[in-house]
Amino acid sequence: MDLLQQLIRIFAENGYVAVFIALMICGAGLPLPEDITLVAGGVIAGLGYANVHAMFALAMFGVLLGDAAIFMLGHHYGARILQWRFVARVLTPARYATVQEKFDRYGNRMLFFARFLPGMRTTVYLTAGTTHRVSFLRFLLIDTLAALISVPFWVYLGFFGADNHEWLVKWMHRGQSSLWVLVGIVVLIGLVLWWRHRRRVRCGLD
Repeated sequence: MDLLQQLIRIFAENGYVAVFIALMICGAGLPLPEDITLVAGGVIAGLGYANVHAMFALAMFGVLLGDAAIFMLGHHYGARILQWRFVARVLTPARYATVQEKFDRYGNRMLFFARFLPGMRTTVYLTAGTTHRVSFLRFLLIDTLAALISVPFWVYLGFFGADNHEWLVKWMHRGQSSLWVLVGIVVLIGLVLWWRHRRRVRCGLD
């Protein structure tokens, strides 16, 4: 957890601006884990250097802006962006083909679940943009729904674990599996609400 400690120190010294810049780096696909960045933001809020609700709002904005930038770059430049040296390292031809195959199989659901797959997020968003498979507004809506699960999870985990390092590290290790459980619960609730709405519509037609 050396990286976490380094980020906590940097964020405590530089505040919200440092958190925002770090999230932009995460969004660009550079090797800075988004979950650890969000936890560090929550920790400095728990230590009194920031307001946790403001940190959550900033984190949401930073995450969505970074994701949108990746998508729009792909959307604007199309397949030409694959020739950029930096992009070619992240999105190889083989990975590009794999992501397209996943899109063919799962459709826009890939955009939602990509937020919970750190190794796939940037490649999925770039591919969605380059292939014009989805409009920007739909991408932003799907990404926002997913971020409303992951971002508060990590930020508030850091906030509540700010004074208990051992507890925080334990739950960070459990975090990804716990996050998937939370995703499953949210999806299940969504399906139940959708089914009830559909049932009411059918009853109304009858």
